[in-house]
Amino acid sequence: MTQSTEQGTIWLTQEAYDKLQTELENLKGPIRQEVIARISAARDEGDLKENGGYHAARDEQGKVEGRIRQLEDMLRRAEVGETPADDGIVEPGMKVTYKFVGDDDDEAETFLLGAREIEDSVDGLKVYSPQSPLGSAIIGAKVGDTVSYEAPNGKELQVVIVDAVPFTG
Repeated sequence: MTQSTEQGTIWLTQEAYDKLQTELENLKGPIRQEVIARISAARDEGDLKENGGYHAARDEQGKVEGRIRQLEDMLRRAEVGETPADDGIVEPGMKVTYKFVGDDDDEAETFLLGAREIEDSVDGLKVYSPQSPLGSAIIGAKVGDTVSYEAPNGKELQVVIVDAVPFTG
């Protein structure tokens, strides 16, 4: 797998990619048609200024179109989960175990470095994006490395990479 640290590329499992592709097809087909039919039916009722059904359907249409654009963009930028090399170097597609400097080993946490959108398809494993503060700080780090990053609250945090193995589903 070519390491992809270019901003914007997102790592997805094949299962997550397929799921997002199915959602996109559903939104572009049946769901879009249903919303258009609701707008049309509400428009036929007459006065649009006080037509709650019309405004609700238009609002829904905006949300559907926004999600379609988001999914199309995500799938265009997706790098589908070829398993990364098992070399202990952190990159998208790795299951990473880390702990904060000074914590005991039993306080270590494990997560998948990949797109947040795959979180519901990885059996309860937390998912951090490579663009997150922690994710971007640890890309390229090796097992045993100590890495500093700035948390969203402005605090400087240090973590130790305890383990990094390819995510296999």
